Amino acid sequence: MESANHTLTAIDEIKVGHATDLTALTGCTVILSPAGATAGVDVRGAAPGTRETEALRPGRLVQKAHAVLLTGGSAFGLDAASGVVQYLEAQNVGFPAGPVRVPIVPAAVIFDLGVGDAKVRPDRQMGYQACLNATTEPVAMGTVGAGTGATVGKAPGVRPSPGGVGSACRHLDSGLIVAAIMVVNAVGNVVHPATGEIVAGGKENGSFVDITERLLEQRARLESSPTGIDTSPVHGTSTTIGVVATNAALSPAETNRVAEMAHDGMARAIRPSHTMFDGDTLFALATGTYTESSVNTVGILAAEVVAAAIVEAVTA
Repeated sequence: MESANHTLTAIDEIKVGHATDLTALTGCTVILSPAGATAGVDVRGAAPGTRETEALRPGRLVQKAHAVLLTGGSAFGLDAASGVVQYLEAQNVGFPAGPVRVPIVPAAVIFDLGVGDAKVRPDRQMGYQACLNATTEPVAMGTVGAGTGATVGKAPGVRPSPGGVGSACRHLDSGLIVAAIMVVNAVGNVVHPATGEIVAGGKENGSFVDITERLLEQRARLESSPTGIDTSPVHGTSTTIGVVATNAALSPAETNRVAEMAHDGMARAIRPSHTMFDGDTLFALATGTYTESSVNTVGILAAEVVAAAIVEAVTA
């Protein structure tokens, strides 16, 4: 019988917790896998803010992560990962290293400092609280956690729409599960993958604007400008980040490949995506309880659930 949970927490051994500041409009979201999950990452955007991504490359000593943190606050928000490490250490969770266990907690940030209070960012305490809030219940979506201050659709002269956190899941009859959680804070608009219809994004006079065309027009004006100075307000103010997880048994190289393939889902649902102003980053986790799947199957489904989770983030 198919699970009623169609979010990331449908995968056993994974919990998700949010910490939200609705006053400062920021927050963080933690994905906990205390037993450890084979981990990979693919950083596709040109303006990323990350932690411990190099540790997840194939051929590294450490092959599993115990949590992933998605957070607001730009680079300042990476401080919240210390709270996740603190929480896991107290649970005696981590990579055995002599007399201690070192929790492996990669992280990625969005830029939300232009919304709410720019002086308030996720910190160690907020990261710890997100862990305390973690549950196996269906993931809360919308303006919550790392998506609290997220916006989508950014170009000169347009008003962005709210972004947020979204999650989606695919269960196959064979027992394979592939799911994603996404924090959507993109330069581009969010479109329905099947129809191309804009479901959230930049507006002008109450109507959605084609952000791709607007940015191309801006580029043309810049090239004809006597100063050649780009005064775009979108530099460094975006980024879509997330985690794809599966119960499949994958090697580190295969898990990294799934992270790469999952970015196709971002390109289907965000237009444009992976720009110089985005730090688009996707982590992948494989818990290994299902042993009969291939990396191709997981990667194809990963792209589907990423696209679905992005739409959920802005419609929840």
